[in-house]
Amino acid sequence: MGLFSRRDKAPKTEAPVLSASQSKSSLTSGSSSIKSPGFSTSRILNRTSAATMSSNPGTPPFSPGLNPGVPRIDIPRPPDPQLDPVGYLRSLGAVRERCKIVTEKALRNELNHFDVDMHKFDDVVTFVANIIKRDYDAPFTSIPGHGRHQHFAIGGRDRIAHLLSTFPEDVDNTEKCKRMIDLFLVSVLLDAGAGTQWSYKSNENGRIYRRSEGIAVASLEMFKTGLFSGNKNNKYQVDKEGLANLTVDKLAQGLQSGPGNEMAGIEGRAQLLIRLGQALEEKTEFFGADGRPGNMLDHILDHPSTQATNGLIVPLPVLWNVLMSGLAPVWPPSRTAINGVSLGDAWPCSSMPQPAQSPSSPTFSPFPNTSGQSNGVAPWESILPFHKLTQWLTYSLMQPMQSIMKIQFAGQELLTGLPEYRNGGLFIDLGVLTLKKEDMDRGLAHYTSYCDRTGTKENEVAPMFEPSDDVIVEWRGVTVGFLDKLCVEVNKALERELQGNELTLAQMLEAGSWKGGREIAEVSRPNTKEPPILIDSDGTVF
Repeated sequence: MGLFSRRDKAPKTEAPVLSASQSKSSLTSGSSSIKSPGFSTSRILNRTSAATMSSNPGTPPFSPGLNPGVPRIDIPRPPDPQLDPVGYLRSLGAVRERCKIVTEKALRNELNHFDVDMHKFDDVVTFVANIIKRDYDAPFTSIPGHGRHQHFAIGGRDRIAHLLSTFPEDVDNTEKCKRMIDLFLVSVLLDAGAGTQWSYKSNENGRIYRRSEGIAVASLEMFKTGLFSGNKNNKYQVDKEGLANLTVDKLAQGLQSGPGNEMAGIEGRAQLLIRLGQALEEKTEFFGADGRPGNMLDHILDHPSTQATNGLIVPLPVLWNVLMSGLAPVWPPSRTAINGVSLGDAWPCSSMPQPAQSPSSPTFSPFPNTSGQSNGVAPWESILPFHKLTQWLTYSLMQPMQSIMKIQFAGQELLTGLPEYRNGGLFIDLGVLTLKKEDMDRGLAHYTSYCDRTGTKENEVAPMFEPSDDVIVEWRGVTVGFLDKLCVEVNKALERELQGNELTLAQMLEAGSWKGGREIAEVSRPNTKEPPILIDSDGTVF
């Protein structure tokens, strides 16, 4: 079967899937990815020209990316960066605004580390549009928004719906939603690249799972054993006491990580969850006295900006603030900081405007004083924010709140495409971005050093860099802008099939770019299925 052969819309499942009538609390899930054989790129691509590129790289797609039926309400603008650079760079609105600068350079082929061939962008559009048509029926309204829930449904079994159906009748929807928030948050935090050696054998059905889906199934099974709970009366929760008792060995055992089946960065993942427990204890205004992630639901429902006139309407920045402020202690202190305040997933980038003395490394606080400016450029302007994991959490945590509590989130169009290796790898593997020779040589030398250090066999060789490397930061910035453009062009390419509808950015991520990036990696590197650029990660950077 070719890569774009029509898939059976009712694939065989591992176990019966609960219908909506069987479980009213079931979360909507889409079809899971089926592995494709290793055909050449020239064979799988239909090289017909898509519509021309949008002229405004910073403009979100169409409505933009607004889910139908979600009300529009006034959303506060981000803080003024001249007055509050920390607040601005930690805001969701800053991501698209700042990435626009790097994307505009890419359109002019002026990047520092990549050559850009925009003529190849049509190939990406065709590739993604064909994947969507292969896996979903027009007009594609069944495509769910990107989120963690779909990973739990690997093999066609909606494990979340099944879990919800097992709870006693006295567990109301509020508690059900809190339990799913608990689970989803821990599962997302664990969801860094697992490496090519790791797999997980389900304790419940004996099947083998890998990568994001494997981590999802593993996290669910650990959750169901009560590994993350300190409450003897409820093992189906995550709380500060449960995480305080977590160790690297316990997590490694739960993830089945060991000799011959090592998960990359297991120590970093364990420390991330331990720091989560500390954040749950510290940030009681969000997580309550018992330090539980699900208690953010109480904070959100009680927030003065939440409207309950025609259903529950929550401005997205309310959820964003919970995740950015409430989870601030989770991130390692080595991240970029201004005046001692960590910015999270934000990094110096040489393609951004540079002050006279720009920071050279995010491993310390590079801006002891932000009041002075040189050559008209403030130091904060050299920083490129992504907040990828926080956005992944936002996409994922909205799902149970929307499904179980019927909450509508206004302002979803502020969310961007996720700058991670699947989405970003799509543009490299299909030729839009090509790493420059000097960076390729440096990355290959890093990979060789990594293999020597870790005893990894050099199989399909690829360049490797630290997460803070300027190559990675520039790549991620371009990825955000290109995903906006891709959504616009895919909607144009599918205009006839859409029948007047539009794919949101979240739907395009789920059904097209994320899946497409994974599948083209399998085609390009069938032995390892690795991305075209590797990240030497500690398990806390995505």
